[in-house]
Amino acid sequence: GKGRPPNVVLLLADDLGFGDLGCFGHPSSATPRLDRLAAQGLRFTDFYATSPVCSPSRAGLLTGRYQTRSGIYPGVLYPGSRGGLPLAELTVAELLKGRGYATAMVGKWHLGLGPDGAFLPTRQGFDHYLGVPYSHDQGPCQNLTCFPPDTRCFGICDQDVVLAPLFWNLSIVEQPVSFPHLEARYAAFARDFIDSCARRSQPFFLYYASHHTHYPQFASREYTGQTPRGPFGDALLELDGSVGRLLQALRDSGVHDNTLVFFTSDNGPETMRMSRGGSSGLLKCGKGTTYEGGMREPAIAYWPGHITPGVTNELASTLDILPTLAALAGVPLPNVTLDGFDLSPVLFGTGKVSFGSVVLPKILKG
Repeated sequence: GKGRPPNVVLLLADDLGFGDLGCFGHPSSATPRLDRLAAQGLRFTDFYATSPVCSPSRAGLLTGRYQTRSGIYPGVLYPGSRGGLPLAELTVAELLKGRGYATAMVGKWHLGLGPDGAFLPTRQGFDHYLGVPYSHDQGPCQNLTCFPPDTRCFGICDQDVVLAPLFWNLSIVEQPVSFPHLEARYAAFARDFIDSCARRSQPFFLYYASHHTHYPQFASREYTGQTPRGPFGDALLELDGSVGRLLQALRDSGVHDNTLVFFTSDNGPETMRMSRGGSSGLLKCGKGTTYEGGMREPAIAYWPGHITPGVTNELASTLDILPTLAALAGVPLPNVTLDGFDLSPVLFGTGKVSFGSVVLPKILKG
């Protein structure tokens, strides 16, 4: 109802291509739960990230502003990077926290670590955080197990930096991260958060940024060797399983019908990895390029009883998440330049998005 704003679960895949999911046409992917989510929700055919690489894309997603405004561009942050997303930037979490939401983040942050964790999620509006502060390949991995019982991670990952740490709020709780156990830890953390919010009748915002299907792929025993797509397919199936667990947690806590679930990816697939990278489907190129394959992402919006199942060809992007959630939560928009729009008319089938006056860059003819 109007009085109680919806809970929000924002799911972000990592390096997942436009053509990787079964519901987006992949012939051999095993993604039954995401396919069901798409069948029961609204599937976007023209949804875009703001950048073809991780950090800038995530800055755009969480602030509703092009990454050039916050300075998180053109490349990604590294374990040794001193900076991060400026603390003055207003994130979706900070916006919703002001409306009384409990907020938590699970998974890959990649918007800065800083001295004493100065740029970690708990400094940017998240009450709780469990995750790796950057990409899981940004630390030596050649001696780590990616698939049980003892399959080493493929490749060598970044050298001469620390082993990938797992943070709980501002403290390291495991280093190196145990990849085969990681998604289960995330799922348990997410379930506990959802459950505690439901018991308090507090609206919540959960940002679940999976490491799947970024290189090097990994999975738990449950998903290892289970798909025809090899290591990539197994990692994707574990991502799919995590989505299923989250939906089950929403049902078990009695909040399923008042929760908006939104799924997308940060950027296109790392096609240079061949079978160990994802698929752009029929789109050109992938991660690291501004061709369609690098920027156009699978996206699904799901909210039973509110969003009518179907497919939309409306143009939308990660920039639209913040203004849309602000509208749903009844929060006034922040007094900063936002680059996105409220997608409510598309989500609820009430009309077209009001783009207002959009300033497009001039295209110079060669």
